[in-house]
Amino acid sequence: MHVQLNHPSRSIEIKGPKRAKDLLRELNLLAEAHLVIRGDELVTEDEMLSDKDQIEIRPVISGGSCRPDLKK
Repeated sequence: MHVQLNHPSRSIEIKGPKRAKDLLRELNLLAEAHLVIRGDELVTEDEMLSDKDQIEIRPVISGGSCRPDLKK
């Protein structure tokens, strides 16, 4: 499968089939900190990925609240 990673941006080929959580483990990425996307759909950890899939892995980014002194 073709895997596109962000932060840092790179593309790699990985042999499938394998579960999304196993792909993340193979890449030394925490499942709780990354999203696995196949095409336009978010993939759960237990979904199987095949050799033909185009996968994107994005880090989960959350924002904090605004500083109280900056609120209007």
